Amino acid sequence: MEKEWSYDTVRSESEHIRKKRSGMCAGKLKCKVMLGMLAAAGAGMLLSGCGKKKEETLPEPEPQTVVEDTTPEEDETPDTLIEEETQIEEEDLHEGEAKSYLTGEWVNEKLAKRRPISCMIGNTDSALPQYGIGQAQIIYEAPVEGGLTRLMGIFQDYKDIQKLGSVRSSRLYYAYYSMGFDAIYLHYGQASYAQGFLESGQIDDLNGLDYAVDQAVIYRDSSKRAPHNAYATGEGLVAGVKLKNYEKNYKDDFKGHYQFAPDEEPTVLSGSTCQDAAVVQPGYLINKPYFEYNPQDGLYYRYQYGAKHVDGNDSSQLAVKNILIQNSGVRTLDDKGYLEIATTGEGTGWYITDGKAIDLTWKRTDNFSPTRYYDKDGREIVLNQGKTWVCITDNSHLDRVHIYADAAQMQ
Repeated sequence: MEKEWSYDTVRSESEHIRKKRSGMCAGKLKCKVMLGMLAAAGAGMLLSGCGKKKEETLPEPEPQTVVEDTTPEEDETPDTLIEEETQIEEEDLHEGEAKSYLTGEWVNEKLAKRRPISCMIGNTDSALPQYGIGQAQIIYEAPVEGGLTRLMGIFQDYKDIQKLGSVRSSRLYYAYYSMGFDAIYLHYGQASYAQGFLESGQIDDLNGLDYAVDQAVIYRDSSKRAPHNAYATGEGLVAGVKLKNYEKNYKDDFKGHYQFAPDEEPTVLSGSTCQDAAVVQPGYLINKPYFEYNPQDGLYYRYQYGAKHVDGNDSSQLAVKNILIQNSGVRTLDDKGYLEIATTGEGTGWYITDGKAIDLTWKRTDNFSPTRYYDKDGREIVLNQGKTWVCITDNSHLDRVHIYADAAQMQ
């Protein structure tokens, strides 16, 4: 019968082999000692047999040193299996992502590096509904001639926009606001005061008056009358950027426009200038817009022209996390009512988020740099993550701006 082997069996056999080898070594040692003794006895007999001759003194035989082989024997026991400990690293929930410069939220890493598109959008009642505006991460609103306002949406992920517009003409101050975000600026024509800068090569723009851009980016909606019938698509915007060979990504040293609160640590407004802000009226005369706070989701919902302000692509109401009111110097340039708005220097305003508002001071050194916002103690304001609406207001008419603690107080 074949012998069954186990770890204990192998160890027992190994011990037996060691003992057997030890016995063999001991036997060899005894043989060597006995041979040495016989050799010594033989030498003595030889000396005694030569007694008739002159005795000679022979040297004592040197002792024989027996060197035992101390080379360790090969361990014949089986290898012991060692269980390896594996350290489980915490999964990186945002692998392949980065924080957006426009919202502070996690987005695809490649998308976060991409320069945004800024687009001039008409805001007269005949231009409504606007399309694609709900996909903007930031919206600027500023007065134009005739008491109207015009909007500029800033879009990070623009390639899939179904319909965007209507696309309207530029004003110089809007081009300067766009520069602060390193955005590629889409417009259809411009006021004469903006033409020199737009043609200076200092700004990357897509102008619908350029025939090649018009063909690549713009299409006409036959259901709308000019000048409210020019629209763009995400596919057209991608084609326009490629046509003009503009750099698609931010420069490596780009720092972003805003400071955003980290995850799970939202900004909570407080201090001596803090007030409740359930409803915010920026004070524009024609469209009479306002924002109403919804405490359930923490967003401000936009109304204008006596109704919800919606995106025509999906009929969703526009809503933002942050509102910045930026009081600025405004003056009329000519009898057509074209305006000049101060985009550099400093001024006052308010930051509104999560049902609260605080006073702010804004500063901007030049039109190629971002605008910075500070609280009353001179600390840069940290926005909450999410979309932002910037209202540019005339600092000579601050009495038109209202922040209400309760919707019932709204005039």
